[in-house]
Amino acid sequence: MQRTPRDAAAKPGPSGPEAGAAAPATPQIQLIPASAEGALDAAEEAVDLLLDSGRAPGDVLVITTGEQHPWAAHELSFGETSYWAQHDAGDDVFYTDATVAGRAASRPVVVVAVNGGAEAAAASALSLAHSRATALLIVCGDPQRINSVLGTSV
Repeated sequence: MQRTPRDAAAKPGPSGPEAGAAAPATPQIQLIPASAEGALDAAEEAVDLLLDSGRAPGDVLVITTGEQHPWAAHELSFGETSYWAQHDAGDDVFYTDATVAGRAASRPVVVVAVNGGAEAAAASALSLAHSRATALLIVCGDPQRINSVLGTSV
């Protein structure tokens, strides 16, 4: 694959943040530059790298700001009860849309694909993701858009 800068940026190990996070509740933040159209693919690559590095699938929550992840759309076709039961089981990567992500519990790693959607939805998703990630927050998307949404430089 030709995404080596992304691969390098998204290769977190299970050891967590490097020397000196301000507090245990503050996750390390990684930005993976991607277009809105490529954000979902970038998020998928990040998840693959996390799992390959030894992260447990149940440690990972993926939030999309635009179109739903295909897994979420498929699982929701069986009904919300079944979909959220998989979340509650906590034994696999869970994919959710920003509009309902508030229902998701904290996980060590949260990956956000800024793959479209309104600025307010992206801002809300990023804020929520930051509060749900206990060790690592990976944001995939256009750095200019993310920084403008957050009002800061990531």
